Order: sequence, then structure tokens, then C-alpha cells
Amino acid sequence: MVVDGINYQSIWVDEEDPTVVRVIDQLRLPFFFEIKKLSSVDDIYNAIRNMTVRGAPLIGAAGAFGVYLAALDSVRYKDPLPRIENAALYLISCRPTAVNLAWAVNYTLDSLGGKGESLPEKALKSALEICEIEKENCLRIGNYGLALIKSASKKKNGAAVNILTHCNAGWLACIDYGTALSSVYFAHDAGIPVHVWVDETRPRNQGARLTAWELENASVPYTLITDNAGGHLMQHGMVDLVIVGCDRATRSGDVANKIGTYLKALAANDNKIPFYSAFPSSSFDFEISNGIREIPVEERDPEEVTTVSGISGGEMTSVRICPENSTAANFGFDVTPAKYITGLITERGICRPLEKDIKEMFSDKFI
Repeated sequence: MVVDGINYQSIWVDEEDPTVVRVIDQLRLPFFFEIKKLSSVDDIYNAIRNMTVRGAPLIGAAGAFGVYLAALDSVRYKDPLPRIENAALYLISCRPTAVNLAWAVNYTLDSLGGKGESLPEKALKSALEICEIEKENCLRIGNYGLALIKSASKKKNGAAVNILTHCNAGWLACIDYGTALSSVYFAHDAGIPVHVWVDETRPRNQGARLTAWELENASVPYTLITDNAGGHLMQHGMVDLVIVGCDRATRSGDVANKIGTYLKALAANDNKIPFYSAFPSSSFDFEISNGIREIPVEERDPEEVTTVSGISGGEMTSVRICPENSTAANFGFDVTPAKYITGLITERGICRPLEKDIKEMFSDKFI
């Protein structure tokens, strides 16, 4: 994606110093566009944990680069592999819901066997490969989603297609292009009128801070709304499609995404509005079937609920929004059952959220 005339990914290796991984600091957006330097496994862990980087495909790539940095640090030891494996377990423990993290870390670990290149060279090659895989996946997802928007535009005789999304599933979250937002960008670039309803997405406001920033940067029309406004808009015919991302999907089509997604699916179902989840196959957990029972839901610091961050006087600040002694619960994700989902948009196409359809599309990955 282009920012101020420069084409960026949301993670990359420093061209002048290959021992440094660079990321766009999402904690500073939309107020400041800053690049952060990550030079150790702890740097990667903390960046994922505090959401300097977030979004399922991106934290997977970050985890892979974490293995690379572990390999760089471990080569000075006689037996480096156990140290790298311990670092991998540490990285995987960082955020439990998004399965991409474990997938990418294990993908990189698996590349370290055999002879030939050094361990750091193998790990770096693998991490860069993951970035390219996920970028290509998002490109394909965007083209499949574009077909849905074209169809909706045709039904509306060329009037703007109103798409509601939740959280941020754009290029910031996905290295490049995005999942839920890639089709929006492709439609806009193709001259199809689109308008995006952007949920603020409490408590971290990824919609207000990240999705709105992305869309504004790409000159895509959007309107920021409160999280609870979606149902009202759907009741009044102001939403044509709902497209969200995904952090983990089951073999039966249940989808875990940012907290609040389930309520959007219920409202869409009640108002007969198509509801799609867009994600790469790295977000599938083919070993589980019941998302509500089997997907671990991350519980984050309650302070994210009791405070809100913004900008005042040119500086970022945090303010309390409730009584000082309030007890708060902060569930990061919820699970939308397959019965409320119209379709899953993947790099292999769009399928119904049914185990037999998923198995047919991903037969090589089913156990």
C-alpha cells in the first residue's frame, strides 16, 4: 500500500541491517506514522502482545521473523536448535486465538532441518516466504470478494455498494492488500462506487484508528459509526454486504473474530443481509470443529476497557472513562457460528461454511 508516495508492507527486514525487522507502529496510528525497530525475540513478543503489530496474518509473519532473530542469537551456542525451539514456544504463547501465529512459527521451525544454508539463512528465507504467501493469498481473496461487490453493484444499477466491516482487516493487518478490505480496494480501483461503514471497534478502536486511516489514505468513501449502530443501519436498508476478517476458523465453518462480530452476524441474519468472513487458509484450524467450545478466546488487560487513548495537544494520551474502582472484563474475540455466515472468502475461492464444502476446497489440508 502507498503512503505518502512510498509503497509499504506492514513488516519487512531492514535493507541496510538484516538483523533488524521493521514494522509500522500501529499503536501510533492514525496520529503519527512511525516505523519501529525490532531486534530481538523479546522485541517481537512485546510488539505482538501490546499490539504494535496485530491482525492474524501479520502476527504470523512477525512470529516467523521472531524465529529468525532467535536463530541469529543462537548460532553462537554449540546446540542452537533447542534455544530456537524454546523461543518458538515463547512466541506462540503470546496471543492464543489467532492460529496464524502457531502456523507461521512452526512453518519456519520446520524449514531449519537438513544441510545447506545456515539456520539464520533458512529462517529468514522462510519468514520472507510466509510474507509472500500471505500477500498472494490476500490478492486472491480480494479478487474473489471483488466479484461479490460487482454483483451487488449490478443489482443496485451502479449505485454505491454499502459494506459494513468490523475491526481492521486491511493491509496493516495482513502485510499487504488485506482480507476483508482487499476487495473494497480492488472495487474502488476498478471504478465501482463503494462506501464503507466502519465500526469504531472498542475497546482498542482498530476501526476508528486503523481502518478509517487506511480508507482515507486510499481515498475510499467511509463513515465511522459506533459499534452498536450496525443493526440500525441494516434495518433501514443501508447495508448491502458485511465483510469481516478472521483470526481462527474451524473445519465446520465457525469463525473467531474481534469481539462484536457475532452480534453483527445476528443482525445481518435477521435482516437477510449477506455476511462473509475473508481470510487465508493459514487462519483455518482443521483440527477443531466446534468454535465456541474449542477456540481459545484471549482475555486482555481490563485497562483497555476502562480507558481510551487519543491525542490532545499534539501528544497521545490515555483517559479513564469509568469510576476508578470499576471492575472490567476484556474478551478479545467472539465466535460466529457457521449457520450465520453466508460464505467464507479464501484464496481458493468462496465456499459455504459447511464441513463438506470446506473439505472439498481444502482436501489436502484435512486430517
